Amino acid sequence: MKSIVLNQCHSILKFSIACGMMMGLLSQGNLQAAEKQTAKKSNKVMLGTAELTSGIPGKGPLTEKEIKDWLSDSANHEVLEITLPLGLNAGAGQIVGLKENPLTRAKIELGRQLYFDPRLSADNTISCASCHHPDEGFGRHTKFGIGIRDLEGGRNSPVSYNRILSGPQFWDGRAATLEEQAVGPIANPIEMGHTHEAVVKSIREIPGYRLQFHKIFNDGVNIDNIGKAIAAFERTLVSGPSPFDYYEQLRPFLKLDKEDLEDFKEEYTAALSLAEAHPMSESAKRGRELFFSEKVNCAACHLGPNLADEKYHNLGIGMSAKEPDLGRYVVTKKEEDKGAFKTPTIRNVEFSAPYMHDGSLETLDEVVEHYNKGGDPNPYLSEKIKKLNLSDQDKKDLVAFMKACSGPFTKVESGRLPQ
Repeated sequence: MKSIVLNQCHSILKFSIACGMMMGLLSQGNLQAAEKQTAKKSNKVMLGTAELTSGIPGKGPLTEKEIKDWLSDSANHEVLEITLPLGLNAGAGQIVGLKENPLTRAKIELGRQLYFDPRLSADNTISCASCHHPDEGFGRHTKFGIGIRDLEGGRNSPVSYNRILSGPQFWDGRAATLEEQAVGPIANPIEMGHTHEAVVKSIREIPGYRLQFHKIFNDGVNIDNIGKAIAAFERTLVSGPSPFDYYEQLRPFLKLDKEDLEDFKEEYTAALSLAEAHPMSESAKRGRELFFSEKVNCAACHLGPNLADEKYHNLGIGMSAKEPDLGRYVVTKKEEDKGAFKTPTIRNVEFSAPYMHDGSLETLDEVVEHYNKGGDPNPYLSEKIKKLNLSDQDKKDLVAFMKACSGPFTKVESGRLPQ
């Protein structure tokens, strides 16, 4: 009986490995191979390749002729079938917004232009990228966001990548969709300082934009379509496979004995090769065990493909202030939401300092220490926060693991805007 059960367990494990490897190797499957296929402009595209975000080919400001030529290619208007890179690919069923706002190359490219265009602001100085720039981890390395006339906001700039797996937006979740979030800062007096009516008028007066909006949307330039275009672009911004993802792909094989490995020799060799090419340090591996352990339990909030639960938690940050930022409570008016903020992703977190909604923690070491001490006591502190009693080595290992969750960002063209 025991041998039958063991055989069944081995069979299940083998099946799991086979399915996991197929998904992993196909999705990760070499971004170079995916990029080679882009020359044919297939409507099947893996996010993370530069094809969708590298802009209309050419140099300098976009001319009307270049835009017309781009728009005349029917392939640029086909609805895309997208896949996610290794790690994120397990979240395919969690993708948000594509039914309501299908992706096309033309819409993504229009969104890219708008994302980097300071003409969306009242004084032509601030773009979406001013607070969410590729060179700063799609965030900004300042405590708070900085808007027009150097006005300072009250919260740290959240990152704009992996939004395709995220529902409500902003630290407090006040925007129900990415489309709503995309146009929010335009009318914020300390961000872009414009009005929706005025920005629509400004965009209509730019011939290159007018051409694109009327070709892509039946109703041309309006604030909803501006939001749809920017959101379409932002959904293509993803973090690529990390050492953690390659290690996770290898781990099931490490549980097999030599005889069973023979059944998966080719898959094991491929997974081992990738893990060795993108190694996790021993410290990071120890950090992984701590991260997912019952003792530390970071995964209580940082779980799933994007390592974020899409929920709101009070960590005590800023609650000792005379007038603390009450976060989610301002939206819901629920007492239990006081001081609660949305869980950010761990993926590529090393590139988006400073941390927390108020930018009060400058390094990942400080973040770990905040959790180690059990957060800052207050009546609304999350029940998931408790003292951890970590050793100095434990703390270093957790930081090493978080850094091992970093993969390449999507390469993006930040210039090439309509004249």
